[in-house]
Amino acid sequence: MIRHRPYGSGHAYLDTPDQRVPVIPEAGHAVELRVLASAKVSAVVAEWDDGTSSRHLPLRRAVAEPRRTGDADTGIARSEVLEDVGAPGAGTSNGTSEEDPLSDGDDTTAGGHLAAAQSKAAGRGGHAWRVTSPPLKAGVRHRYRFTGTGEDGSRRTTRWFEVYAGEWRGEGGILEVAGTDRVVPGSAEWFVSPQGAHRVRFALALGEGEHVVGFGERFDRVDQRGHALDAVVFEQYKDQGSTGRTYMPMPFAMVMGGDGWGFHVRTSRRTWFDVGASVADRLVVEAEAGEEPLVLAVYDGGPGVVLDAFLDEVGRPESLPDWVFRLWASGNEWNTQELVMAQMDRHRDEDVPVGVVVIEAWSDEATFTAFRDADYAVHPGGEPHVLADFTFGVAWPDPKGMVDELHRRDVKVLLWQIPLQKMRPHPTGQARADADVMVARGFGVREADGRPYRNRGWWFPLALMPDLTNPEARKWWLDKRRYLVEEVGVDGFKTDGGEHAWGHDLRYFDGTQGAESNNLYPVHYAKAYGDLLRECGKAPVTFSRAGFTGMQAHGCVWAGDENSTWAAFRHSVTAGITASACGMLYWGWDLGGFSGEIPTAELYLRAAAMACFSPIMQYHSEFNHYRKPLVDRTPWNIGERRDDDRVIPVFRSFAKLRDRLVPYLSAQAKAGPPLMRGLFFDYADDARVWEWPLQYMLGDALLVHPVTEPGATVWRTYLPEEQWVDVWNGARMAGGTVVTRDVPLDEVPVYCKVESWSALKGIFHPSTSTSTSASREVTAGTGD
Repeated sequence: MIRHRPYGSGHAYLDTPDQRVPVIPEAGHAVELRVLASAKVSAVVAEWDDGTSSRHLPLRRAVAEPRRTGDADTGIARSEVLEDVGAPGAGTSNGTSEEDPLSDGDDTTAGGHLAAAQSKAAGRGGHAWRVTSPPLKAGVRHRYRFTGTGEDGSRRTTRWFEVYAGEWRGEGGILEVAGTDRVVPGSAEWFVSPQGAHRVRFALALGEGEHVVGFGERFDRVDQRGHALDAVVFEQYKDQGSTGRTYMPMPFAMVMGGDGWGFHVRTSRRTWFDVGASVADRLVVEAEAGEEPLVLAVYDGGPGVVLDAFLDEVGRPESLPDWVFRLWASGNEWNTQELVMAQMDRHRDEDVPVGVVVIEAWSDEATFTAFRDADYAVHPGGEPHVLADFTFGVAWPDPKGMVDELHRRDVKVLLWQIPLQKMRPHPTGQARADADVMVARGFGVREADGRPYRNRGWWFPLALMPDLTNPEARKWWLDKRRYLVEEVGVDGFKTDGGEHAWGHDLRYFDGTQGAESNNLYPVHYAKAYGDLLRECGKAPVTFSRAGFTGMQAHGCVWAGDENSTWAAFRHSVTAGITASACGMLYWGWDLGGFSGEIPTAELYLRAAAMACFSPIMQYHSEFNHYRKPLVDRTPWNIGERRDDDRVIPVFRSFAKLRDRLVPYLSAQAKAGPPLMRGLFFDYADDARVWEWPLQYMLGDALLVHPVTEPGATVWRTYLPEEQWVDVWNGARMAGGTVVTRDVPLDEVPVYCKVESWSALKGIFHPSTSTSTSASREVTAGTGD
């Protein structure tokens, strides 16, 4: 009848229509109280008690209002009215309703794919009611409860809820600095209530001309000076560049343009950064506070020294096999063995070399462990299956034979995964048995009251989520997938998702709560699957979109879901440069975008050119319900649909060039610095590099400047102080200047340092190559 959750759903950027706003108000300010009530409720009244007096506050029916784009707030001392997005996560611990922990609450399917599922989720919920409280007093316990009156006159009253106001004070916690103390004296303060310290903030001085890069994978800009942002893992389905939100944040940054330094806020809790946006010469850091001291690590030196010190703390990338540097191919509608092999046959027939196929639509979409339409006996206790347990159907008649054949063709195979036990539609068969095991044995993440956590997001809503901090649960989850590696022979997993933990008070097996562990979930996820692959004798090749500090040590990543637009292309280049600045070595993106209308031939080939010169080169396309025309991002589909016969031959040339680049990329990946790095990394003292944010070095020798605007026929590139060679025509040119060149679709501006050209020339002009070993030698990071 009525539901109120003081903290709402835990959504990082939207307050829900059943919560308190702000969650913890500042003394002297009011708080808005919200409830979600059924359609049969005709009136709602809040009883408000401040310890000395009590009053009744009638609630009003609310009208949805949009939130400001990019507002990064979780509800402390702020009171904006936010968008109503329904109420995912019904029956969570803060609510008043009770339910079967495995009941759907809604037996309808999510409907459609990602955009449709998101849209449907936004429509869930009842009627929202709101009222504003009197101002709160410091140090006083305020409490409130709600009474709803039904159309028939019946009444229902909730339990009492408590709220305390907070104040910013100069004491309340401990801030420790490891390294040079750059904290502005007197700037540290804590937001404190009788319940303890909730946040801490402090300032770091910024010098004139200093630039700030980092904070994880960022799509909006390279230099964050003059802007504000936060660090919380979030599934932003497309448009990351316009929202400032990211799948892979990190509370780490490098400061360049002065004496050179960087910092890492050693916390997995949410953080905020005002990088000279409010006060030009101050970088203000704000963090959720815990009982433990907050430690700020400060590193002195240039970007290479700073990043090296950071990676010493959080973990370094593990060297992966050379095949990860070849072309990756996938499409969300390749949902049968016949379709997968047809696409691989087409690659062979068109002479387009491919090294990896990622198969997304392989499973039954219920267990994510069994191939679609396979027949097998249910294991009631959730025990793992082996290959011999399955009788395969029409869709995937011989998965092992398929993988064996692809291996004979020198193509590796990754299978798609999601760290959720799907619960909609209501599970049956093995999916139901697995869900029962998760609940009975406590293998899932839990709500504060001990009930199983149910995913509150729009993708796979109400799903259970395995607790990967529980060794027994982790082993159980992974063992169910072991046969895919040991017997079917797959070479890795696309570890999709990972952003599904919402709620500050979730409970994990290791004793941590959501506020400190939700951001770490995708790191545990990638590590778990990497460990499974190692145990089976395979390289730990995972392919993730979400992550946090520590993700550097676990497999490959890609930039997540994005449209096929020029703007998204530019944002993706930015994402690669910023992710690499934080130590992510094996980074890629869905070249040309994966969603919406297919890219134009020009956009597709410009994107392919850039992807050829990035750590991971891959194409992918979204599920489109098998509607015609196809939305595959294969070169043949783009060429056919855009009626452009240049697409296949130009793409072929980049795919072949990519194969020739593998020895260089592999050697450079082992050399130390990020493989893809903004010019500021190698030329930190050159002020002009900041005028060219989308240029980057690929290894020590190659400077790349993607063509990111439609209709371009010439392209200007800044060359730092070096002697350079245009890799396409061999022309030599001096650095410290801007050069202009023609940019036909089969060329992207790439310049090689003169001292490396003799060894790399054969990659770009294979007829002049003297030996393969020569191209390998150049590349060991020596620059000679």
